[in-house]
Amino acid sequence: MADLNDVREHMEVIGADGAHVGTVDRVEEGRIKLTKKDSGAEVEGAEGAHAGHHHFIDGGLVAGVEGDKVRLSANADVAVAFETEESGDPV
Repeated sequence: MADLNDVREHMEVIGADGAHVGTVDRVEEGRIKLTKKDSGAEVEGAEGAHAGHHHFIDGGLVAGVEGDKVRLSANADVAVAFETEESGDPV
């Protein structure tokens, strides 16, 4: 797992395959909070019903920070399946 202290607001979150997953709002409790506007809803396999509110990516999925991008250890479609909501429940 990469150091979440390197993750900054507005960084792009990408899967291991380079596909867009979301945009960082902030880091909270060891998870990356994605912006409401860009919470992975456009990634193939994401559920549209979950658009419009924050989704979270567990910090354990972060492989590294490369410039202004946060790269995950899983491909984007897999990472979206692991997103959680504010309560910690799966999306």
